[in-house]
Amino acid sequence: MTRLRLFVLVLAVVLLSGPAVADPLPSWNDGPSKAAILSFVEQVTEAGGAHYVPPPKRIAVFDNDGTLWAEQPMYFQLIYAFNYVKALAPRNPGWAESRVLRAAMVGDVAEVLRNGQQGVMQVVMASHAGMTVDQLQASVRDWLAEARHPTTGRPYTAMVYQPMLELLTYLRAEGFKTFIVSGGGIDFIRVFAEEVYGIPPEQVIGSSLVAEFVETAEGGVIRKLPEVNFIDDKAGKPVGINLHIGRRPIAAFGNSDGDLQMLQYTTAGEGLRFGLIVRHNDAEREWAYDRDSTIGRLDTALDAAEERGWTVVDMKSDWRVIHPAEAD
Repeated sequence: MTRLRLFVLVLAVVLLSGPAVADPLPSWNDGPSKAAILSFVEQVTEAGGAHYVPPPKRIAVFDNDGTLWAEQPMYFQLIYAFNYVKALAPRNPGWAESRVLRAAMVGDVAEVLRNGQQGVMQVVMASHAGMTVDQLQASVRDWLAEARHPTTGRPYTAMVYQPMLELLTYLRAEGFKTFIVSGGGIDFIRVFAEEVYGIPPEQVIGSSLVAEFVETAEGGVIRKLPEVNFIDDKAGKPVGINLHIGRRPIAAFGNSDGDLQMLQYTTAGEGLRFGLIVRHNDAEREWAYDRDSTIGRLDTALDAAEERGWTVVDMKSDWRVIHPAEAD
C-alpha cells in the first residue's frame, strides 16, 4: 500500500468516526454512578424525547458541606465561628454563662454538637451578630485567605471535590441552573460560592440570622441580629427551595440525613427525577464515615436511597481523584 493510499484510508476512518467527544466527567471512574448521571442528563436534554425538560425547569440543587467540599473534622464555618468567639470572649464575659459558648471558647466540638443545630447556631450567632453583612463577608474572606485545614494544610477552598466541580460545569453546559442548598450560613457561603463553584450569590440558599436595615453616616447597611431567622436543614431545605426558587428541582445532590427531605421533595415530582448521595468511604484519601458520625451522619438517607433508587456514590471506587490538587 502506497503512502498516499494509506493516508486516504486513515483520513476516511477519522471522518467517518466523527469528532471525538470529550469526557465531561474525567475525574469520575466509569461505573454505575457516572453512567446514571450521564443517562439522566441525556434523557432530560434530548429535544423531542420522552423525558425532555425545557431549560427553565432544569433546576439542580446541591448541599455544600460533605457534598461540594469536605466537612471533617468539623464544618468549616464552625471552625471560623470558634476562632471568632475565642477572639471576642474577653469583651463578652457573659458568654461564660452559656455551656455551648464556653465549649466553643475552648474548642470543645463534641459539646457544641451535642446541642444539635441549635448549638451550632448559638455559636454562629455569637460570632456573627452585630456585624453588617459587608463586615461579616469581609471577615470570612480574610479568614479563608489565611486559614488552613488542620489535617491537610490546604486552604479550605482547596478542599472542594474535583468530581463535583466537573458535575456542576457539566450540568450548566447542558442548560441546568445550579443552586446550593445548605445548612451552613447563607452569607458565609456567598463569599466564595461564585469563585469556587461558579454559583452566584443569588443561587445560594442557607441558614440565616434575623437582620435589619440601618441607615448610617456611610449609608444604608444590613446588620445581623442575635436571633435565628431560618435553619436550612432537613425539612427546612424543601421550604427554603420553595421560598427562594419557586420551582421543584429535577435533580438533588447530598451526602447526609440532613439532605433527606430535599432528596424526597425533588424526586417526588412528575417526570424523570434524579437523586444522588455522596458516601464517604475512603479513609485513605479522605475520611470514612456514615451511620455513626456526629458530622454528616448518613443513616436514614442511605436506607432511603436503596428504597427509592437514588444513586449512591462510592467515593473510594467512583472518584479517580478527590480534590483539584490531585487532578492531572
